[in-house]
Amino acid sequence: MAAIPNPFKKMLASKERAIGCWLGFGEANCAEMMGTAGFDWLVIDAEHGPNDIRSVRDQLMALENSASNAVVRLPSDEVWMIKQALDVGAQTLLIPMVETAEQAKNIASAMRYPPEGTRGMGATLARATRFGEMSDYAVTANAEIALIVQVETVKGMSNLEAIANVDGVDGVFIGPADLSADMGFPGNSAAPEVAAEMQRASEVIARTGKSAGSLALNDKTARSYAEMGYSFMAVAIDVVLLMQAARAKVNAWKT
Repeated sequence: MAAIPNPFKKMLASKERAIGCWLGFGEANCAEMMGTAGFDWLVIDAEHGPNDIRSVRDQLMALENSASNAVVRLPSDEVWMIKQALDVGAQTLLIPMVETAEQAKNIASAMRYPPEGTRGMGATLARATRFGEMSDYAVTANAEIALIVQVETVKGMSNLEAIANVDGVDGVFIGPADLSADMGFPGNSAAPEVAAEMQRASEVIARTGKSAGSLALNDKTARSYAEMGYSFMAVAIDVVLLMQAARAKVNAWKT
């Protein structure tokens, strides 16, 4: 039995429009609910969200029957974190703060079994193989694993083309919040200088044939990124959606 196909990897390759949402609660129940909303992809955020490997696993389980593709954002590019995330069933990883092609190569290698990479064997006891049911997992998994590298610093942007050209990188996600801060505009990702870099990044990524993605909670900004050529766009965060609705309800009744 081969590894389960990864529809999001194919979506990235086709560069079709894919709308996503961040999951920040760290709760399987919330992930399951968001999985019914109709987003193309959902990010289980282990970088800034209150997640550990068990809560990541539980959210992957909650989304298993959803049409929304699960993407796991890890806190860093640590090999042991990559290994655990893949073993509990993640097929698409989003790795933050990628700044060089060498770093991207090391991440891609850690996500692939030999001889293409250095991923450690042992998934027979894990969810990734349905606990050993997938006898051909080790020889078929590489083709279904997807890597999205997050470029969000001035240094990363200077190496953007080399990073995007790395074999094993399926998509490049530009983080406007951290990028704007590193450029000297903290809290102002709408600064003209940042917008210009977002446009340039989209063009650079397009030349490499890879998909470009980003996050924008403002619909106008999100549409402008889409017009620039960004194909996989995160347009919401579950925590923000809840708090916006809650505060609007309170304001409606207190005024």
